[in-house]
Amino acid sequence: MRPNYYVNTPDINPVPLQTSGRPAFRTRAVLASTLSPLWGLYSGFELCEATPIPGREEYLDSEKYEIKAWDWDRPGNIREDVTRLNRIRRENPAMWDFTNLDFHPAWNDNVLVYSKITETRDNAILIAVNLDPRQAHGCNFEIPLWRFGLDDNATIGVEDLVSGSRFVWTGKVQHVWLDPQHNPYAIWRLVPPGLPA
Repeated sequence: MRPNYYVNTPDINPVPLQTSGRPAFRTRAVLASTLSPLWGLYSGFELCEATPIPGREEYLDSEKYEIKAWDWDRPGNIREDVTRLNRIRRENPAMWDFTNLDFHPAWNDNVLVYSKITETRDNAILIAVNLDPRQAHGCNFEIPLWRFGLDDNATIGVEDLVSGSRFVWTGKVQHVWLDPQHNPYAIWRLVPPGLPA
């Protein structure tokens, strides 16, 4: 059996999506698409559709009962995030495996940091996600330099797969600041010495 991470389903509209707005949709999308090689979403999720039947965890206008004509350009959508996440998954072989998920120390319980690295270590993706859809959080976190045979003070190249910028980290402890309104997640490709950037 293979895990298939769905961000939502046609018959369950979770309270966090009903009450937390666009940041919760972005967070669920990045978690589902990066923790497992298989992910899915129910139509309307990319538009942040969350109107519930009052007092229930069910969609008010569920496609279980009617045919919907969605406005795919509706303001507040996360189509750009879904497109970016699918591109990152397609371009990085580390994202295709079930067995290479590792979690890393992050000194804030609201921030989850994890990596997916190919067995040959030629593709390494590091992800940080703010789990709080209402507040910005920062934290120091540990990057797995040891996985590349590097010491704790080594330098490693980094490509930010969200912004496209490139830079260098020195040392195994780095810092990230994630604001749910602007950047609820960060995805980096680590480029150890000797690999092409």
